Amino acid sequence: MNHPRIFTSESVGEGHPDKVADLISDSILDACLEQDPASRVACETLVKDSHVVLAGEITTQAKIDYDKIVRDTIREIGYRTPEDDELFNAETVDITNYLSTQSPDIAQGVDAREAEGKDGAEQGAGDQGIMFGFASNETPELMPAPIMYAHRIMMELAKVRHEGGIPWLRPDSKSQVAVEYDAQGRPARILNVVLSTQHSDSVDNATIHKFCEEMIRRVLPRELITPETQFFINPTGRFVVGGPHGDSGLTGRKIIVDTYGGMGRHGGGAFSGKDCSKVDRSGAYMCRWVAKHIVAAGLADRCELQVAYAIGKASPVSIMIDVDTFGSAKVDEATIIGRVKKAFSFKPADMERVLGLRKPIFRQTTNYGHFTKPGLPWERLDEQKLAILRG
Repeated sequence: MNHPRIFTSESVGEGHPDKVADLISDSILDACLEQDPASRVACETLVKDSHVVLAGEITTQAKIDYDKIVRDTIREIGYRTPEDDELFNAETVDITNYLSTQSPDIAQGVDAREAEGKDGAEQGAGDQGIMFGFASNETPELMPAPIMYAHRIMMELAKVRHEGGIPWLRPDSKSQVAVEYDAQGRPARILNVVLSTQHSDSVDNATIHKFCEEMIRRVLPRELITPETQFFINPTGRFVVGGPHGDSGLTGRKIIVDTYGGMGRHGGGAFSGKDCSKVDRSGAYMCRWVAKHIVAAGLADRCELQVAYAIGKASPVSIMIDVDTFGSAKVDEATIIGRVKKAFSFKPADMERVLGLRKPIFRQTTNYGHFTKPGLPWERLDEQKLAILRG
């Protein structure tokens, strides 16, 4: 089985400038879907210093107060007042709105229309592109261990910060975990952990290091931490200026954090701020759902699945469905592909229906990866589909 001996993945916290932008975009998407499930949304956000810029295309019957959504989202993350951040905070940011309606040239390819050679109408894909899904049995979530461990650190740091027990913590943060694998492709030990967290100017480095190392040891598997495991906490020695004050943020710039931490391939399309007619989002979710079923059914230890679309066409094109189990398959891959085609449909309308993608569920995907959360439809296992895959 071809598996890397050492693999490192990173995660970022909700106060990271790119994630601030992602959450604003997904909050706008959910607000549109809540009032109008047929909304077409492609919303991008840029944040820097005291500025928020909205751009993209939205066609909806919903009545949206964009300024309120932006300020409420920033406040929720933790940039509430000038005391939290002098430049970037919910009270003082200025908001520029460049949102327009969707191009009719795109809409005509997405809208239900007469399918070639068929009676009736089928919804076409909102764009061309390739999408990947990945699953591995190395963690209970059927995800690669490095990205899951990096997410766990970020989730725990956010939990502690929101609880208010550590007053010097600030919203911006990043983590990175390096995992060494054994010859069977199982996580053997954690080589090192990198954690950078924004902090107030009043706290000393020793306090930060002690708190962070204790937190890391609390959330990562004890059996994988050895006396040789290294902890790099705020390696520069100071992280007071952070968030959009310290760096610009843009929707869609953390696509590897959003997916598999680099272990599984990525087609290149971002997720946040897009409704499900954009197959780079819905197709990637569907591929993850199918890959997870393949591994959960015991057909392979690891699985990567790819589909490709042409704009306006309902069914995947070109390569159709391609499955790679990296030599871990228990049955031949052609059999797996045949069973996948029997159990799952990759047409946009079918993906929307079976995964409930017209509901306002997308804010919960923004941080700590778009997978693994139990409430997400593409993380739930379907017993009937598992039965079909098992043959």
